Amino acid sequence: MSEHLGLRTVGDLLHHYPRRYAERGELTRLSELPLDEHVTVVARVHDARVHKFNRGKGQRLEVTLTDGSGRLQLVFFGRSVHFHQRQLLPGKRGMFAGKVGVFNHKLQLSHPDYKLLDEESDQETVEQFAGALLPLYPACKQLSSWSIEQSVGMLLSALDATSWRGLTDPLPNALREQRGLIPLPEAFEKVHRPRSKTDIAEARSRLKWDEAFVLQVALARRRAKETELPAVPRRPTPGGLLEAFDERLPFTLTDGQREVSREIFADLATEHPMHRLLQGEVGSGKTLVALRAMLATVDAGGQAAMLAPTEVLAQQHHRSITEMMGELAEGGMLGGAEQGTKVVLLTGSMGAAARRQALLDLVTGEAGIVVGTHALIEDKVTFHDLGLVVVDEQHRFGVEQRDALRSKGKQPPHLLVMTATPIPRTVAMTVFGDLETSVLDQLPAGRSPIATHVVPVKDKPHFLTRAWERVREETEAGHQTYVVCPRIGDDEEPKAAKGAGAQRAAYDGEEPDGFPMDEDESGEGADSEEKRPPLAVLDIADQLASGPLAGLRVAALHGRMQPEAKDEVMQRFTAGELDVLVATTVIEVGVNVPNATGMVIMDADRFGVSQLHQLRGRVGRGSAPGLCLLVTDMPQESPARARLEAVAATLDGFELSRIDLEQRREGDVLGQAQSGVRSSLRMLAVIDDEEIITEARDEATALVAADPELTEHPELRTALDALLDEEREEYLDKG
Repeated sequence: MSEHLGLRTVGDLLHHYPRRYAERGELTRLSELPLDEHVTVVARVHDARVHKFNRGKGQRLEVTLTDGSGRLQLVFFGRSVHFHQRQLLPGKRGMFAGKVGVFNHKLQLSHPDYKLLDEESDQETVEQFAGALLPLYPACKQLSSWSIEQSVGMLLSALDATSWRGLTDPLPNALREQRGLIPLPEAFEKVHRPRSKTDIAEARSRLKWDEAFVLQVALARRRAKETELPAVPRRPTPGGLLEAFDERLPFTLTDGQREVSREIFADLATEHPMHRLLQGEVGSGKTLVALRAMLATVDAGGQAAMLAPTEVLAQQHHRSITEMMGELAEGGMLGGAEQGTKVVLLTGSMGAAARRQALLDLVTGEAGIVVGTHALIEDKVTFHDLGLVVVDEQHRFGVEQRDALRSKGKQPPHLLVMTATPIPRTVAMTVFGDLETSVLDQLPAGRSPIATHVVPVKDKPHFLTRAWERVREETEAGHQTYVVCPRIGDDEEPKAAKGAGAQRAAYDGEEPDGFPMDEDESGEGADSEEKRPPLAVLDIADQLASGPLAGLRVAALHGRMQPEAKDEVMQRFTAGELDVLVATTVIEVGVNVPNATGMVIMDADRFGVSQLHQLRGRVGRGSAPGLCLLVTDMPQESPARARLEAVAATLDGFELSRIDLEQRREGDVLGQAQSGVRSSLRMLAVIDDEEIITEARDEATALVAADPELTEHPELRTALDALLDEEREEYLDKG
């Protein structure tokens, strides 16, 4: 059990809850059996015979029942036939339950549940059997739901006999009574051996509260500890760099940008580290808000580091920041502004001389702002006084990477993480109240709407022809188009890469080892049927240039190109010297070309919800409306098509993150798993149970404020220790 389902202790078994419950069905006479429905019958065994088939290799037991009104056949296969034959002797009377089917024009039950009766068995016993709710457990090949049910039943009986001695109840009695929740032993009894649907509802309500409350206490204690950590307050200086920057902005900040900036500045001014999530729609101006926070930090004598997931994005951020700042980004240089600072770039592929200079600027403090990739995390990178860490596209970095950068401050630096569409774990932690959250839901003036359509190639091949016609129309109107493919297609690709996550690791050489992948890592992007290899940038670029887009200026961009080559292609596209850019996901975040209005995503089903939303955000960044076409050969009824239709139906990143979470669950909210396989939550569902989570947070915050060490709540402390093993405690501490 421990190997396959993680059931190692009595507690594990008690908390291994039924996935759902089956009902045997109403008591039915054999002459009135309804086809394809679950029934329970009371009848006698007329005869039972074992038949061989498949040249004697297989065997089945056929049992004929009668109740005086009609006949019914039971059938059993496999090794258990002789066991059932010994039980079901002619003349034996019993209750039999299953789904009515037909074979050889005879009604039958295949592998039914049954219970033999003696002649004294009364009608109440029969009706109880027929009306029972049957728990169906998450099971595996090595351990059936039936075996788990038997084990749980034996355990509950043993615990009843000992009056549940040793059971740890994490909920304080006063809280349980105030909320009208049943005692824990009763909850376990009712969830595993329910007599009614009311029993199930009462048990689930109690057990959800347990999970929500214990987890919220863990997070409340962490928040309390964070307020005790020392941090240097970073307040903007009147007449300093931030004011000079605001004066040179050619536009007015949105109300949302002003409000979020106020929240961030308030956090930066405190003597404990900020730990804030900046959630904003694609194109809502998160980078500008983050830059203003970095400038405020520099004003206060500190340095700010922005961590970007790819070199393309790091270069883009560096370029856009220096362009927005102008002479303010040339501090100490000829022509630089008096209040200015140096803005440096640090990536793994930089030349030795440029790298040496960047490292020197950081250690001396001459560079107030650094933008970089994972190269910022290396041991040799030393800061003069790191005051703020900004992590862009948080879900592309592991906790260890973020923590390594934060550890470079003399005292813990403030932390700002940004994302356009949170992945499930981020949403979960946000709903659980672990991160302070700022929201940018207002697009700046001038942003245009984006129309999104699914292009089902197998169902309607002419739609793809029309897609390429639309690309030509965008070009004729003076605009540009991205075409995105899942892989590169050069000779260096590993042939054996399997699964969408592996494909991204192998095909887009941008993502450093050890960084978690996006949604498709869990296989979410792949449906059960066998797939052809994913479409490749180099193949599609050639096909388009010589076929449907012949005559247009088409170029390719991918992560395995040399940085200078990537930069040159991107600059040509930005300058309008290219009509169509065929690329991998290197253009997923941060790339800003206002004249690009079209996007065609090939094999769109191989990308996750978050990625599709990010990619779509690259168009419609100017005054002309955007168009995004999601090309797929998945059939209409497939889960992948459902995901694409959901993306096409809304531009709301918040709504998409909820869809993503509902499909994939929240991952282990206290551990490193990014999908729902290793969830700490057995009963609680983040989206459905937000109300319970919010109420539990309030109760937990009040309890921890009154009793930080939980000295008055030893059972809660025990439950917390069980929840937070060493790995999770460390993970939670790092944040």
